[in-house]
Amino acid sequence: MTRLLIVGPQGSGKGTQGIRIAEAFGIPTVSTGDVFRGAVAAGTELGRQVKAIIEAGDLVPDELTSAVVRERLSQADAEGGFLLDGYPRNVAQVMHLDEFLEGRDEELDAVIELDVPRDESIDRIARRAAEQGRTDDTEEVIANRLAIYERETAPILDVYRTRGIVDRIDGVGSLDEITDRILASLQARGLVRGAAA
Repeated sequence: MTRLLIVGPQGSGKGTQGIRIAEAFGIPTVSTGDVFRGAVAAGTELGRQVKAIIEAGDLVPDELTSAVVRERLSQADAEGGFLLDGYPRNVAQVMHLDEFLEGRDEELDAVIELDVPRDESIDRIARRAAEQGRTDDTEEVIANRLAIYERETAPILDVYRTRGIVDRIDGVGSLDEITDRILASLQARGLVRGAAA
């Protein structure tokens, strides 16, 4: 059983690395965006609530976000472990996750922190925006998203650092180099690939 969380600012590559690491361990990636879309598509009660909030252009509140993630983590494919991406995104959500995992007599095994300099994140997002023809990713919007990350999400790392489960990974380099660094640090913790099955 391997329970992981990947954290990093936008443009850090955490989505890509999360998928690679989850595949290496044979566990599902649980990304809040995907979970929200799945709940909405399935038409569940939680999905209907989420849909109304998103359509109004509001952020999904912590309680509802946590309820949707709990619903996803209770599915059969997550029994052997999971990799969380985008949740918890603040300290309140850390408490919700702790409560849920304690109820199952579980805890996170490791938190992967992708360390990418702010300038690098901005460059990557701007490049991606240009490649995908996205006009909403202006430098101002990107800077605002990074500020929200620094203000709300970065403090969760302090909580997990006190538990000794954060592995800070240099997020600059080729995709393969970064994946290898993450796998090596998890292996050093005794987390073995494919051991989730």
